[in-house]
Amino acid sequence: MVEITDSLACLFTGEVEEREGDSVVAVPASEIEHGTVEPGETYRVALIARGGGDGGTASTGSAAGASSTDRGVAGNGTETAAAPSPADAAAGPPVSEGDVREVTIETLGDKGDGIAKIERGYVVIVPDSEPGDEPTVEITSVRENVSFAEVVAE
Repeated sequence: MVEITDSLACLFTGEVEEREGDSVVAVPASEIEHGTVEPGETYRVALIARGGGDGGTASTGSAAGASSTDRGVAGNGTETAAAPSPADAAAGPPVSEGDVREVTIETLGDKGDGIAKIERGYVVIVPDSEPGDEPTVEITSVRENVSFAEVVAE
């Protein structure tokens, strides 16, 4: 099993593509839109083989970007995993709409919403919350890489 650090910024499945002689893994637009990663910043990237037997081999390095001299994935220095293990990918999001969860707000997104991470580094966006808050939330919308929630109790 591959160990995933608590500083995981985002987790998504992507394909390595050839672009102008470079190999590139594109960051989904939703990760930028939700403030998970920032354009122009640099992240550590872990690439995990999708179907490689007993969990695959993880390696770190740069991926995606505008030119052959600047291929860093957007971010703020936290580690980023580019693909979940096959078991995690098959499981889908670890929450469903209507689920009630206790979360810890770790940081704020660009628009001021609280960001919590739960199983497998899955992101939960919680409006009207601050880092360090530990609210009980109800999941209101679920996407592959992120969900949105409302505070139901503080």
